[in-house]
Order: sequence, then structure tokens, then C-alpha cells
Amino acid sequence: MRLKSFLIGFGVIAILLTLLPLIPSDYWWIRMFDFPHLQLTTLTFLAILVYYIKFDIKQYKDYLFMFALIFCFLYQFGKIMPYTPAYAKEMYESSNNDKANDLKLFTANVLQDNEEHQKLAKQIADRDADILILTETDQVWLDAIKKELSSDYQYQVEVPLPNTYGMLLYSKLPLINPSVHYLVDDSIPSIHTKFKMKNGKLAQLYAIHPTPPMPQENPKSTDRDAEMMIIAKMAKESKLPVIVAGDFNDVAWSPTSLLFQRVSGLLDVRVGRGFYCTFNAKKMLLRWPLDQVYVSPEFRLRTMESCESIDSDHFPFYVELSHEPEKAKEQLLDPTTKDEWEQANKQIQKLKRTQRSDS
Repeated sequence: MRLKSFLIGFGVIAILLTLLPLIPSDYWWIRMFDFPHLQLTTLTFLAILVYYIKFDIKQYKDYLFMFALIFCFLYQFGKIMPYTPAYAKEMYESSNNDKANDLKLFTANVLQDNEEHQKLAKQIADRDADILILTETDQVWLDAIKKELSSDYQYQVEVPLPNTYGMLLYSKLPLINPSVHYLVDDSIPSIHTKFKMKNGKLAQLYAIHPTPPMPQENPKSTDRDAEMMIIAKMAKESKLPVIVAGDFNDVAWSPTSLLFQRVSGLLDVRVGRGFYCTFNAKKMLLRWPLDQVYVSPEFRLRTMESCESIDSDHFPFYVELSHEPEKAKEQLLDPTTKDEWEQANKQIQKLKRTQRSDS
């Protein structure tokens, strides 16, 4: 009976945690449950299996309970299924052998207090990426990385900050009109720049690191959601191929990330391939994909990986792309709907109202 009571208690919690994120609120204690769908899916499946094996299901209460658990499992699994190999790939793989079209991107949240600078430096050297995006970087990290960085990274945008939102961008490829923007807060930077690829074509890069909805960071997801929508609209309006990358402090399957993708028209490199969880590197049972790379349909994927630990709470994320604009039409997403565009604008307007009330 103890096991049955435990399973029933867990089932009630699973049901509540499934329903809670459906509330259209940006308070952190609601939005945080957008994250653990992978864990809830696994635990709910195990609860269904154990309950079915251990207990006779005869009474209507048992049927009702099992039905609720199965509903939760199907809903949770439906959220994460696109990020499994069982789902169709959203971004196709490249078969082009022309290395002039290649673009290698390495992004890492270094953890500001992390002192293992050499581990990151080694991975940077091993991956030899064209563009590096490093977040949560202060002056100590800047000084340490500069000592180890190859002279090939001639183009640099450095915004070291002591507030865990510093950002460093290093590139072997020429950066054109790079600029630092503070879209939602004067302490939260993003880096916007055009760059020239090895094939001579131009592309647009947005490197971002919005705040998470956490009580010690931000009690609501308003800032994060608005920053993502502002970037999504910029990406949509860009005449150049676009890459948006960084620590989004949001999982790929959240309503905000999905709306970001629908508005921007960008492809998620993970869809149809795997979770590639980058956080939490220190807690195996609490992992989800927080570091994202979204790209225009002009790109195709060569390879991607969550890299080895650098003693941060994030694993670095590495992606190799191929610029193949002639095939872009083959992987275009459906057009953004009027309702989706309005939702994005509402999230931006919500931030503006909050800023006016605080001033």
C-alpha cells in the first residue's frame, strides 16, 4: 500500500506539473516548469509501468488514475518528441564538399566563477571554430582567454561584465559593423554583427544571453521573452542569412522558443537529431538544452555536438554548417501567422509597460 500511495501521490504531482505551464503567466514559478519535460516524461512512464505491473486495475478510480497518467505521459512526450531521432529533421544535412561554404561555430557559457580557463582554451584550440561566442565572461575570463587565443581570431567584440552577463565574440571571419545592444536592460548585452563567410557571402549574427526566470535573477520571464521576440523580428526582416546563438536560458520546446522560431523563420539544428543537453553539466538528472543555435534555411548541417565539460555548469555547444542558399526552399518553414506575430508584439509591449511602470 505504501508503494501505491507513493505512485498516486506522484501521479497527482505529475498532473499538476503538466497543467501548470499551460497557465499563460510569466511568473518564474510557472515558467520554470517549461524545462523538465524530459524528466517528467521518464518518471511518468515509470510510474505507469510500475502501477500496471504491481496492482490490479479493477475499480474506476484505478482506470481514471491510469488515464490521467497516460495523458500526462503523452503530453510530455509530445513536447520532447521533435528533439529525438524518431522525428523528421527540420534542417537537412549537407552533401556539398566545397569547404569554402563551411562555417564552424562554438558557443559556451563559461560560468563566471569557474577558474578552469585552460579547459576551455583547449576545446577552442581543438575545435578550431570560425566564430566563438562566450557568455558569462568577466575581465578575468577575458584576460585568460586572450593569452591562449590564436592570432587567427583577428576580429573581436569584447563586453566583459561582473554581473554574469559578460559576452565575448571572436571571429576568424571579417566582422562588418559589429555593435553591442542592450535591448531590454542596460546590464544585459547582445552582440549584432554581419560577417563575411569564406565564400565571400555576407550573413547576420545575433549573439544573445537573456536573463532566466528565476527568483535570484528575474521573478518573471518578461525580459527574456521580449528579447527573444525582438531578435526574432530582426531575423525575420533581415535580407541576409541569419544565425542566432548563445545561452537562451530557455529550452527548445518552451512556448517562447517555439514562438521565437515561428516568428523568425529560423531552423532549429536539434530537431530530429537529439536533445544535446548543455545544462546542467554538474547534475546528470537535471539536464536540458539551454544553449541554442538557430539558422536560416540557407544553411545546412554538417555536424553538431555537446562538448566535454569545462567545469562550467554548461557544456559547450559546437555546430558545423554549410552555406547552400540554392537549396533554401527545400527546408522553408510555414509562414508566420498573424496570430503568432501579434503574440510576439504583445510580449514586447508587456516589457515596455513594465519599464514604464518601474520608471
